[in-house]
Amino acid sequence: MRKISFKLGLLFFVFVLGIETVLFASLYVTLVNSRINEEFEQLLARGNSHRRVLEKNYDPSTLAHVTMMESEAETDVVITNDKGRILFFSDHILPFAKRIIKNVKKNIPYDGMIVQKNWQKESHISTVSPIRIDGKIKGYVYMFQNTDSIQNMIYKLKHHFIMVGILSVFLTIITIAFLSRVITIPLIRMKQATEKLSKGDFSVRLQVKGEDELAELGKAIQTLARDLEFLKKERNEFLASISHELRTPLTYVKGYADIARRPNIEEEERNRYLSIIYEEAEHMQKLVKDLFELAKMDQHSFQIHKEPTNLCSFLKKLHDKMYPAFQAKKMSLVCSCDENIIVHIDQKRFDQVMMNLLDNALKYSVQDTTVSIDVRVEKGYIVIIISDEGTGIPEDDLPHIFERLYRVDKSRSRTTGGTGLGLAIVKEIIEAHGGSIYAESIYGKGTKMIITLQEG
Repeated sequence: MRKISFKLGLLFFVFVLGIETVLFASLYVTLVNSRINEEFEQLLARGNSHRRVLEKNYDPSTLAHVTMMESEAETDVVITNDKGRILFFSDHILPFAKRIIKNVKKNIPYDGMIVQKNWQKESHISTVSPIRIDGKIKGYVYMFQNTDSIQNMIYKLKHHFIMVGILSVFLTIITIAFLSRVITIPLIRMKQATEKLSKGDFSVRLQVKGEDELAELGKAIQTLARDLEFLKKERNEFLASISHELRTPLTYVKGYADIARRPNIEEEERNRYLSIIYEEAEHMQKLVKDLFELAKMDQHSFQIHKEPTNLCSFLKKLHDKMYPAFQAKKMSLVCSCDENIIVHIDQKRFDQVMMNLLDNALKYSVQDTTVSIDVRVEKGYIVIIISDEGTGIPEDDLPHIFERLYRVDKSRSRTTGGTGLGLAIVKEIIEAHGGSIYAESIYGKGTKMIITLQEG
């Protein structure tokens, strides 16, 4: 009984039943009053009709004729003189008529009036119409109607209303049950879908129709399922890649450590093997550090502390710091920047970005080539371009270079193979600054890394 369909249906039923009760009660009272008023008006109109006949011919034969006419009808008539003495009357009405006539006051309007309207408790209703001849009251015409006909009419009306009410309640129950079912079926399917999601089953497919709130909720759950399925796939691929990245240096470390432990190995060779072990340990340390950085970014604990910075001075210091490494590889590093460009950046994080990009340019370029840093101001944005004349990136790999653990060189090399996380970290940092980064490259000719930041 705690199902939402039952609760929703019960709520609708109570609400609709309340409205129906008010409407039926109002309609019943209106119809009853209307029908009773019609009965009174008809009785009064009949009395006024007899009054007009008697005003034209007020004689015993006409009085007897009027009385005889009513003896054949469902109504009764009593005719009195101006003093209230009964002259003519219908059968069986005399005792009730005397009581009514006795209590009627004489200031009766010419159009007549109702003198007994209590149809619920009295045996008859009654009206009176004055007979006026030559401006003087000659007598009165009292009309009586048995209330049994009214009671019977009210009983039938009540019976019809009860039957219609029962039928409407029955139809209301069926309609509400159907509608609540129609409304709750999508909710039940969504509940089942979320239960599957909670158990790790992301193959949820909801048939969503319409543009209402339920449809929007269904689409949101469907989108969530697809996103979770994509994240699960990415996580598995990520874990597989991490396992591969760690297994390779660990294999080096274990293999060369076994060799270095041999007692008959020369000291120079042992030192070479220990150097390789140290390099691989450094590689694993960098990999763990990069993973920690990405974890902080995913958990939103990664914070950017911006401060106004003269971009050209910042890049000049970076140039001076990196220049010896380029000089050692017989490469050129040039920087082109105006002197008065101010940006709001986190200098430590942005230094990390530029160092990573310049290190890549250095790693994948050959001697006697040039790496350049160009700064431009275009339509309210600051554009930083790091260009090299290196090996470039194949067209198929270019869209994926900012993905985590993606490396263009699939076969890992100890001299050029990175962790595959550097550009992913660069992208996260740039986007945290409110900027963007993308790459342009021609394989065999070089690569451009283009950073766009908001000016000021």
